[in-house]
Amino acid sequence: EVQLVESGGGLVQAGGSLNLSCATSGFIFGDYAIGWFRQAPGKERERVSCISRNDESTFYEDSVKGRFTISRDNANNTVYLQLNNLKAEDTAIYYCTRSLTTARDMAIIPPAVFETWGQGTQVTVSS
Repeated sequence: EVQLVESGGGLVQAGGSLNLSCATSGFIFGDYAIGWFRQAPGKERERVSCISRNDESTFYEDSVKGRFTISRDNANNTVYLQLNNLKAEDTAIYYCTRSLTTARDMAIIPPAVFETWGQGTQVTVSS
């Protein structure tokens, strides 16, 4: 069974940090790019960051550049998203997802190529 399980969310004050994890199982982790998306109340889901299957390319949405860092541990089938200098507008449910894309540039792949989602982890930033 394919599973992606997010953890690490919580309540933090503005300026604080969190480290989200996406633990995966049931598929060949190294064959997939992994993405992090988020959805705030009343808003559409948006892509936050993604990392290629070979760890050579990453993408960050403009509002998180310089604050968030994505990484992957292929030995443990896990992807991380380090969130620093959090802002109230980062409040959302964060989801991880996967894609079989072989594209080398994560900036050009459309969000629609991602499939299979975790249950999400809530990040709440108080101002």
